Order: sequence, then structure tokens, then C-alpha cells
Amino acid sequence: MSLAGLDLAILAIYAVFIFGLAQWVSRSKAGHQKTSTDYFMASRSLPWWAIGASLIAANISAEQIIGMSGSGYVIGLGIASYEWMAALTLLIVGKFFLPIFLRNEIVTMPQFLQQRYGPTIRNVMAVFWLLLYVFVNVTSILWLGAIAVHTVTGFNQDYAIIAIGVFALAYQLWGGLKAVALTDIVQVALLVCGGLIIGFIALSTIGGAGGAVAGFHTLITQFPDKFDMILSKDNPHYQELPGIAVLLGGLWVMNISYWGFNQYIIQRALAAKSLPEAQKGIAFAAYLKLLMPVIVVLPGMAALILAPNLSAPDQAYPTMMNLLPVGLKGLVFAALIAAIIASLASKVNSISTIFTLDLYAKIRKDTPEHQLVTVGRIAAVAAVIIGILTARPLLGGFDQAFQFIQEFTGFFTPGIVVIFMLGLFWKRASEAGALTAAIGSVVLSAVFWWLQETGQFIFPFMNRVGVVFVVSLIAAVIVSLLVPAKPDAMKIKLDQISYKTSLGFNLAAVGVVAFLIVVYTIWW
Repeated sequence: MSLAGLDLAILAIYAVFIFGLAQWVSRSKAGHQKTSTDYFMASRSLPWWAIGASLIAANISAEQIIGMSGSGYVIGLGIASYEWMAALTLLIVGKFFLPIFLRNEIVTMPQFLQQRYGPTIRNVMAVFWLLLYVFVNVTSILWLGAIAVHTVTGFNQDYAIIAIGVFALAYQLWGGLKAVALTDIVQVALLVCGGLIIGFIALSTIGGAGGAVAGFHTLITQFPDKFDMILSKDNPHYQELPGIAVLLGGLWVMNISYWGFNQYIIQRALAAKSLPEAQKGIAFAAYLKLLMPVIVVLPGMAALILAPNLSAPDQAYPTMMNLLPVGLKGLVFAALIAAIIASLASKVNSISTIFTLDLYAKIRKDTPEHQLVTVGRIAAVAAVIIGILTARPLLGGFDQAFQFIQEFTGFFTPGIVVIFMLGLFWKRASEAGALTAAIGSVVLSAVFWWLQETGQFIFPFMNRVGVVFVVSLIAAVIVSLLVPAKPDAMKIKLDQISYKTSLGFNLAAVGVVAFLIVVYTIWW
């Protein structure tokens, strides 16, 4: 696939526009020097539309777009459970988690852990998240994003890694979170428009004179098994989506960890003007998640008819892009680049936040505000440089890099959810119990992984996460009872917290639940 001159011009216009917009929205008033709150928390002034859009922009990157389209091609609509169940998870986060975080003016997840348990677990988890974000998340976005660019355009992959890293760093380096969040509405609008265009044209091509509706009907008629949401045990893809577990099992653990306790996701909501504003943003993001399968899964399913003999599933999305005329192809490619850049910028910003506020500021307690901002910028530059240098060495040897990343993070996810859920809702949880959950999650996950690799025990990844969560939870409760927390350890305020939400939020929640009931009833 190649891009025409008009396509390249559209891409260039996007790059110049988004860079200029980021600098403009994050500008300071004359004479005002940015503080750490300005830089890392967008002055705690984000409106709901920026929060909702930025949550999705941080979430969706090239590996999700191309990877989930490939999964749509192989597995079918069932892979949409990751997106649709995330919508419900977001509402739970908005109603039950955010009131506690915002009441306590939480800025980072390690900060919450210190106020709830003590300094040891804060330091351990801060270092863990920094290593994870730099060597897993940043490298994966650079590597898989560069693969996407190379697949679509043929552009040298190593040069693509450098270009993606430098641009994502440059456009948010001066403005921090405000530059990222306030431009993400443009990034998400481009992503949604690009995805809807490619889906509409693909289905219209299938439907002929009948249009997109006829194309969708043809797809259902020819591939009814690809519309199964809950896979049976005899389905060849049961290991990826183990039946009812997508509704009642380990998927909940993964979603709650990702949307509730992940710094580069939750940081947007923590920077809201107010709790109601954050909850409106969460509801907006939930509805965008309901739309995501149309954008990232449907094109892959359309390829079942339009490109039935692909050599690799991940070719589905780029192949569908070839259906687009000149100009529209440039717009959709710009949307793909927007997803990569927005997601990478979000992770880099959160790396600088954790490093500066959870580690540097704790060691250098009297550091002036303007110096904290400088340290944050240096940390961002360092993270991108490390990511560029290590992306190929770390991930170049894996044919299934994204699956490896999911497997790796799954070792820690159950323990993280246990630590936070007990910390939020059980006053007797102790630091010893939390550390037990963290260590136990890794050890038990490793045991299951080894049994799977040696062929001694076949256990779907999602079920493994659920079982490890339950065992870690029980262990944390027992240890907390045996080794109680120190009397002065609990510094999280749980008084004067109301879980009451606005009528608009409640109606939005009803709408999400109704949608899920309908789609799972139709395509169970």
C-alpha cells in the first residue's frame, strides 16, 4: 500500500495542526510559571469532554486497532467483549472509585498506596510501574506502531520508531497533561471518523447497491458463527475467550485494573474540575467504548468476504484501507497515527508524573515547583530515548509481541486489583496483606504459566487471572488479620464520601446496561 501526494499532505496538515494546538491550549498567562499541578494535573481544570476523549485516546493505539481487527477476522464479534465490558467497568470506576480518589486529592496511584498502607508499598509499586510503562508499554507502542506504519506505507520501521517517539514527546513536552488531554478530543474525533469511514465503505462494497446495511446482513448470513459473543468449549478460540468468563470471570479483573488503577488512564479523571465533571467524562468515555467495535472489529470481519485469503490476520485493517480513495486514505492513516501518538504521549506523561512526584520529590523534599516541572520534562525525554533504543531488542524477536505483553502484565494484574479493592473498601487491610497479594499474584501466575507451557495443565489466560485474583484476595485477607496495620498507617479519608451520582450519570448507566443486554441477547 502506498500513499498519494494528497494523502501525505493531509498527514502533514494533521501533524502541524495537532502540534500547534497542543502548544496553544497549554500556554500560560504572562508572568505565570508552571507548577507541578499545572504540568502533571492540568491545573485540576479538565472539562468532561476532555476527560472522556483523553481516556479513549490513551487507551486505543495501533496495536488495538490492527490487532483487534485481526481478531475480528479470526475470532469474530466475540472479541468486542473487551470493549463493551470496559464501558460498564468505566461506570463502576466513576461511581465507586473516583469519589474516594478525589476526596483525598490523589495525584498518583503510588500516592494512594502510601496514604492507605505505608511508604514501602508505594516505593515498590512506583518502581514497578515505571519499569512496566517504559520497558513494556512505551516500547510496545513504538514497536507495534512502527509495524503498523511500515505495513501501511512501507516506511522503514526503525525510522518510524524514531519519528513516532520524537513527535509524541515534542507535542506534549512543554504543556504536560493539559497539552495531551485538551488535544485528545481532536485525536479521538479523527479516530472515530476514520474508523466509521473504513467500516462504512467496506460494508458498502460487500452490499453493492444495497449499501452498508445489506453488506452487514450479508456478513451475518455468510458467517453466523463469527457473531457468537459467548464461545462454547468446542470453539477453536475458546482459549482466548473462555465462554461465560468474559461476563463473570477474569475479564473483570483485567478491566478494573486497567480503568481503575492504571496511572496513565485514571490521571485524566483525577485532574477534573470536580467529581461531577469527572463522572460526566467517564460516562462519555463509556459510550465511546460502545462504539469502538464498529471502528476496530467490524473492518476485520468485513475482510472475511473482501479478503478471504490473508496470509496474516493483522493484514485485515491495512487491506481494508486499500478500499479507500485518495484523500480518505490519508485521513484514515492520520487517524491511525493519531491513535499511536495520543497513547504514547499519555504514557510518557504518566511516567514523568510518577518519577517526579513519587520518587524525586520524596527524596528532594524541598524542591521548588518550577524544578519539579523541569525534572518531569527530563524524565519524559529519558523515557522516550530508552523506549526508542530498546524497542527492537526487547520486542523484535517476538512474532506475537502484543500477546506476550498481555501475558506479562497478567502476572501482576490480580494482585494490583486486590491491593486497591481492599484498600478502598476494607479498613482492616494491612501493608503485609497487600504485599502478600502482590507477591502471591506473581508467583501463582508463574506457576500456572509454567504448567501451561510444559503441557501439564491447559488453562485459558482469562480464567487464570480470575483464579489468581481469588487466591490472592483470600491470602491478603488472612495475612491482614494475622498482621494488622499500624494504628497510624491509615491516612485515607473515607468520611463524607457520597456515592450518589447525578440523574444524567444514572441515565447514561442505564443506557449502557440496556445496550449490553440487547447485544448479548441477540448474539449470545
